Amino acid sequence: MSNKQKTAIFPGSFDPFTNGHKDIVLRSLKIFDVVIIAIGHNTSKHKRYFDIDLMVRKIEESFIEYGDRVKVVVYNELTAFLADKLEAKFLIRGLRNTTDFEYENSISQVNADINKELETVFLITSHEFAAISSTIIREIHRYGADVSKYLPYEI
Repeated sequence: MSNKQKTAIFPGSFDPFTNGHKDIVLRSLKIFDVVIIAIGHNTSKHKRYFDIDLMVRKIEESFIEYGDRVKVVVYNELTAFLADKLEAKFLIRGLRNTTDFEYENSISQVNADINKELETVFLITSHEFAAISSTIIREIHRYGADVSKYLPYEI
């Protein structure tokens, strides 16, 4: 990747990737040249609900029209290390509420300590997506209810 490009990583477990996540990526594309959606293995969470290969495929299909501006990677390392490896200087994080801010602020401080060139950019979640989380969507899906209006793809 060229150093002239502004590259940002949008990390998360994305289990599943929601319309709220897609909104954050689309808004990020107004700021950055390339957004890398990085699906990480969250050690504090148990086994994934949705298969990771399925999620990669569905996310890629959701951004096909953006070509090389949106990429999807799977990783199993510190996000700060991944950013260094991919020459990304920015992390994108969506914030739904003050609880999200408290958690994400702590992580951003540690990431900045590990990778001095890494800056975290917080985007406030659009109001229409603020009440929905991947956890809620998993629960709705687990009990057989329709989740299609919350996802940018069919599952």
